Amino acid sequence: MNITLPDGSVRSFERGTTALEIAKSISEGLARNVLTGKFNNKVIELADPITEDGSLYLFTWDSPEGKTAFWHSSAHVLAQAIEFFYPEVKLTIGPAIEHGFYYDLDLGSETISDKDFKKIEDKMLDFAREKAEFHKKEISKTDALAYYRERNNPFKVELVENLADGEITFCTHSNFTDLCRGGHIPNTGFIKAVKLTTIAGAYWRGNDKNPQLTRVYGITFPKQSELTEYLTMLEEAKKRDHRKLGKELEIFTFDDDIGQGLPLWMPNGAAIIEILESFAKQTEKDAGYVRVKTPHIAKESIYIKSGHLPYYKDSMFPPMEIDGDKYYLKPMNCPHHHKIFAAVPKSYRDLPLRYAEYGTCYRYEQSGELFGLMRVRCLQMNDAHIYCTEAQFEQEFTSVNNLYLKYFKVFGIDRYVMRFSKHDPAKLGQKYINSPELWIKTEDMVRKVLVKLGVNFVEVEDEAAFYGPKIDIQIYSAIGREFTLATNQVDFAQAERFDLSFTNEKNEKERPLIIHRAPLGTHERFIGFLLEHYAGNLPSWLSPKQVSVLPISDKYVPYAQKLVELMKKADIRALFDDRNEKIGKKIRDAEMKKIPYMLIVGENEMQEESVSVRKHGEGDIGKMLTEDFIIFFNNQLTVKI
Repeated sequence: MNITLPDGSVRSFERGTTALEIAKSISEGLARNVLTGKFNNKVIELADPITEDGSLYLFTWDSPEGKTAFWHSSAHVLAQAIEFFYPEVKLTIGPAIEHGFYYDLDLGSETISDKDFKKIEDKMLDFAREKAEFHKKEISKTDALAYYRERNNPFKVELVENLADGEITFCTHSNFTDLCRGGHIPNTGFIKAVKLTTIAGAYWRGNDKNPQLTRVYGITFPKQSELTEYLTMLEEAKKRDHRKLGKELEIFTFDDDIGQGLPLWMPNGAAIIEILESFAKQTEKDAGYVRVKTPHIAKESIYIKSGHLPYYKDSMFPPMEIDGDKYYLKPMNCPHHHKIFAAVPKSYRDLPLRYAEYGTCYRYEQSGELFGLMRVRCLQMNDAHIYCTEAQFEQEFTSVNNLYLKYFKVFGIDRYVMRFSKHDPAKLGQKYINSPELWIKTEDMVRKVLVKLGVNFVEVEDEAAFYGPKIDIQIYSAIGREFTLATNQVDFAQAERFDLSFTNEKNEKERPLIIHRAPLGTHERFIGFLLEHYAGNLPSWLSPKQVSVLPISDKYVPYAQKLVELMKKADIRALFDDRNEKIGKKIRDAEMKKIPYMLIVGENEMQEESVSVRKHGEGDIGKMLTEDFIIFFNNQLTVKI
């Protein structure tokens, strides 16, 4: 059989050769480190025989796919250890997540606390040292149901009942068996370091009408040193947690009477939003974008037309009945923008046309997935749609990616990767629009731009949008935490669905290509990232309050008030602290609020019309005349709006 490797080379092997044997034929080092693989875009077990021609990808710990297999396998070992100590436990699901894994458990009358973590971790390491191999096998629905009914596990029974024969596989390692679709490391011996992190409650399948389970989170590594580094990063991350900083700096809050996942922006948060919007709007204006506005709700018919409803319904809020029609809260802006494009006939001379909107969208995230500003149900998106000809595509797609790079520089983002998400040919007509030629063509167009730009990108199978390939931007904060920031998508389907056209040079009707882009993502996620990236110490241009004016005593309040007015006239956002407190406390409070500059005024300053200047985190930087401080401050700004 002929096996195509990622570099495009083709090697011949006897049928029945395993992926692990193929890895060994490439190099002993790869064979020692490979954790998982994909064959013809499907996750495989490395020990399974391959019996046909196809493309093979092999993944190590350094890849997202490798970590996913590592942590999914570790979830099995966690469940094995839990069963050892709690024989009556009913296991449910145990997926890999962004950092580590969890397992949801029904412990009946028993409980687990963090005091139990050490013994469970030690037992996991005991099991890991056995180097037990993972073996996956297909099992009939009848046998699977019998297995879990015998063990009185209604959760697994429910999962099996929703599967068909041919879709059910069990995975066994050592003395432990679990219902599992696969994607495991070769054996448990790769797991060298274990840390259980937290316990939480979780409803079965995220539905609060279902039984509440115990969710145990953990993380594992192939080296103890990597766990040590991770725990150090975690301690720093706690200090930078955007939820903690958001409360301390009075940026946002949540309230049960408003609802889960619906943030309330306080004055400081609203100020940051206004600054970001002003910056983005000016940047987009300079780049030739025009602004549009669309409503928060729309009829069901538009989402049927766009194709979003069948693909996206689970992430949409339930419809409301109005005048006999179903209306949905808007989960995305694109169908609305397409209608604006279609409202007036277009010529090739009108293109490219770039519609931009900071549109508010609503998405029904499961309650268990909500997380501060990172996962919310109401989001304000830095959205735009570009309508262009095929000849204009390369320039437009390049310009969007250059816009990302500009923003990275402005916000001090030094580390990023662009995930080029492609389709899975086996899922055409199901997960993806059934246009194989257009998929190949547009993916080649995107790849050409990325290669030409020389940006850091990886190709990822089976993660495209249903209407075309996309780039998801993964950025890393100052302490190395990964965030999904933005997206840049190609759409070859919506123009046909919405009958969008323009008149070309030959006076013929032609479909435009559509680019969806959101370089700053949403306010919610981006501000959450910025708080953690800067540890709350936002740069002066972005800080909701840029200076704090601190009179030493009530005697100098009139002069301080005059300074505040001068700051406002100079477009410097000033906080006036006229509390009857000692100056030391005022300085400490300004430091806690992370205000970039403090202007301290007393007798000498009032007489000289000057200010004593302190910089947050650095201390005293000297006395300046008021007008000199304004010049100094403006010179320090890295962005001017």
